[in-house]
Amino acid sequence: MKEIICLSTSNWYPIPTRKQQVMSRLKNARVLYFEPPITYIAPWKDPQVRGRLKAYRSDGEQITGDLTVYAMPPVLPLYNKYRVINKQNQRKLAGFVRAVCDRHGFEDPILWVYSPAYADIVKHIPHKGLIYDCVDRHSAYQGLIKPAVVDGMERGLAKRADVVFATAKGLYDTLKPLNDKTYCIPNGANFELFNKVAEKGDELEFPDKLFNIKSPIFGFVGALQECIDYELVAHAAREQPGWSFVFLGKELPNVDISPLKGLPNVHLLGLIPHKELPDYIARFSVCLNIFRPGELSRDVSPLKFYEYLATGKPIVSTPQPLQVLDYADAIFIAKTPGEFVSECQKALGERNRWSVTQRVSYGRAAAWDSRVLEMEHILAENNL
Repeated sequence: MKEIICLSTSNWYPIPTRKQQVMSRLKNARVLYFEPPITYIAPWKDPQVRGRLKAYRSDGEQITGDLTVYAMPPVLPLYNKYRVINKQNQRKLAGFVRAVCDRHGFEDPILWVYSPAYADIVKHIPHKGLIYDCVDRHSAYQGLIKPAVVDGMERGLAKRADVVFATAKGLYDTLKPLNDKTYCIPNGANFELFNKVAEKGDELEFPDKLFNIKSPIFGFVGALQECIDYELVAHAAREQPGWSFVFLGKELPNVDISPLKGLPNVHLLGLIPHKELPDYIARFSVCLNIFRPGELSRDVSPLKFYEYLATGKPIVSTPQPLQVLDYADAIFIAKTPGEFVSECQKALGERNRWSVTQRVSYGRAAAWDSRVLEMEHILAENNL
């Protein structure tokens, strides 16, 4: 069996992202999944993560017979600003990873990494292959980073990798000149889970949290992060007080969602367990994919968009990310606040069965099983 060391940027719980979806579907593979480390100062910003300072001392959690999840030891902050700090952190993390690999009898692993910061761990962990799976424009994030430092680490990582995957064309265009073995594999959807909306609809359980929210419901699924266009929704909520706007997702720290505050027809319901999302989306009249223009949003590959497609529900989207334009024949695209209101109105009145069928077809083509199979074929071609 293949031995995979996955150095992730997402915790295994509570939200299944690309990392969990891919790692849980790899065939004939033993996987050690390492969650991202927190910094020593993280509990000062968010006391809820205090327990993660010592989580690495546990024996890990076995998800399946071939996949085990481990927390990483905490690290020094500012590693995305100062390369010397990152190098120190990665030497420490490498020792921990090697010890876990020894415990599991890993002898000839493949490193599968998701962060430019791991450029400095590669030389400290023996491996027979290196995969860089690029899911974001990492240098475009806000916070304690220097874009030049992050981009420099990414260039080094991409050049060294045996295979590079990119989730969006913009990322692909950046990385391809650095490595001929670069392939564009967008994110996908758990098609079987979300297609239940198209197949069963109102037969799904009605969520209590929606009981007092009147229709029509325009729904958004995903973390409330900095690149979401909250002003767009606030404008529509004021223009159409009879419409309800529902957000399902965690409010991230230091993100300004003040445009939504005080609007009686905007409802922030918080994080919903992934398996319950179809119950909610079944009651949406329209699904929303709303990103502010910017470098980060241009190159993102939103899982929510592919999950929406699988439901067959009407979708109103901004032109960001660029990937949505590939589906323009089956969705509604709005570039301005005024267009957003009018496109929502059109979506609400959609009676075209062809569009529903086309969206489901697109969702099926983007199923994670298909995405991972494509990845495995590429790896086989490259002797991995």
